Amino acid sequence: MCRLLVVKSQRPFDIALHLQPFAQIARHSKEYQGHGWGCGYQVNGKWRWYRSIVPIWEDDLTQFGETHLLIAHARSAFRDQGIVVENNMPFFDGRYMFIFNGELRGVRIRETGRTGAEKIFRFLKRFNSGDLQLAIRKAVPIILKRTQYVRAMNFIIADDRHIHLVSYFNEDPDYFTLRLKRTSEQFILCSQAYPGETGWQPIPNATMEVY
Repeated sequence: MCRLLVVKSQRPFDIALHLQPFAQIARHSKEYQGHGWGCGYQVNGKWRWYRSIVPIWEDDLTQFGETHLLIAHARSAFRDQGIVVENNMPFFDGRYMFIFNGELRGVRIRETGRTGAEKIFRFLKRFNSGDLQLAIRKAVPIILKRTQYVRAMNFIIADDRHIHLVSYFNEDPDYFTLRLKRTSEQFILCSQAYPGETGWQPIPNATMEVY
């Protein structure tokens, strides 16, 4: 399963300062996270998008500069399949950045997409008529109802103003529980606390929230 990261700050920050601990988390995860990675970050109000099939800990994390909003994803491909850059997240449609971590079995929704995560992203947007949070609250119960078993379904959708979070899992809470850290200037949401840091709070299971 994959690892997720979002950082939002009142002031610009050096992207590498967050990607470096995130890379350590991915490298030392109990599940292999080396099937590539990607990130989206805003510069002057516009998204920039980067994806690679190189493991995050082997890439040059100093190449991105500064931003006030970062979303990143380290990939663990299901059954080691589909390892191509097009399958790497974030997925980006020109407005929304989407990252996903989890496993759903026996999903009965009709949607197109190269991967299960991409199908979920497109399914969620089908309900969006201008209020994404409302769309998520409509779509998620349908996904859960039409899925035989949800091992976990964590996803984050970011636009230029908001971070939308869903966290739901049925097993391995230590692994699937997202962690949140707030300071006076920054909001950080990650699959695990940064190595050696304190002050991180667990996100409760079955959370649907907007920040």
